[in-house]
Amino acid sequence: MEKLRIVFMGTPEFAVGILDTIIKNKYTVVGVITAADKPAGRGQKLKYSAVKEYALANNLRLLQPTNLKEESFLEELKSLNANLQIVVAFRMLPKVVWEMPELGTFNLHASLLPNYRGAAPINWAIINGETKTGVTTFFIDDKIDTGAMIMSSEIEIDSNENAGQLHDRLMHLGSETVISTLELIEKGNVTTTIQTDSSDIKSAFKLNKENCKIDWTKSTSEINNLIRGLSPYPTAWCVFSDKNEEWNVKIYDAKILLEDHDLNTGSMVCTKKEMKIAVENGFIQVLSLQFPGKKKMTTPEFLNGITFSADAKVY
Repeated sequence: MEKLRIVFMGTPEFAVGILDTIIKNKYTVVGVITAADKPAGRGQKLKYSAVKEYALANNLRLLQPTNLKEESFLEELKSLNANLQIVVAFRMLPKVVWEMPELGTFNLHASLLPNYRGAAPINWAIINGETKTGVTTFFIDDKIDTGAMIMSSEIEIDSNENAGQLHDRLMHLGSETVISTLELIEKGNVTTTIQTDSSDIKSAFKLNKENCKIDWTKSTSEINNLIRGLSPYPTAWCVFSDKNEEWNVKIYDAKILLEDHDLNTGSMVCTKKEMKIAVENGFIQVLSLQFPGKKKMTTPEFLNGITFSADAKVY
């Protein structure tokens, strides 16, 4: 049985859950590679990645290269003498890095490949109304999320869960799948499946301001899926308009009300405790939101301090 010497590469919270499971299962992690510190917040203080925080707390050897092709970094990486590299939510690696270890470099991706290759697989699975998703381990090649698959594990998406809740469940599933993958590699029992491309493969495009904006002309389920799929981060948003004023508002949580009405799409119906937006086949009831410069609030909390006119609308 091959004794594994692992270099782990990752950046966000999702990667921490996987790294923690690897450590708790007594695997030898000889180095951790994460993103360089970035200025964040109003004070522009340097912010550590979640993986860096974990590596420091657990006395793991840490590298933070800005350039993955730099000679000094490559020499340091080689000196760690790893025979396997694991990548979880990091960045594209140059060939010289992923080819380095004898047993290869594998990635954990939070989708059932080949669907949802790309930056935001958890969000897009919910936005697109999928009823199941999962995780896949695969050996890295020279494109994004296209390498030969080792293992995949499936999970059902609950019709009410948001991206944050699904993220946490997939992190747990991903941890189990990475350990199972490591056991196969240790025993030399890996068999891989080549990904097959087809015209109906769905992509996990990078999220931006444009594709996070709510289109109120869509169906109740499409709007609700967008809100769930972007909550709690980066959050669906729209423009509230009333009395010649406009605000960009984030909507975190909503529910569908299938009711007949004769209101224009985007009309806002408010009581002291409720906010409903008229759409084609009913209403979207807003349950929590955030106005510019304010904290996130439940709708009753928010309506406690503001009154909209009968002409208020969203777009």
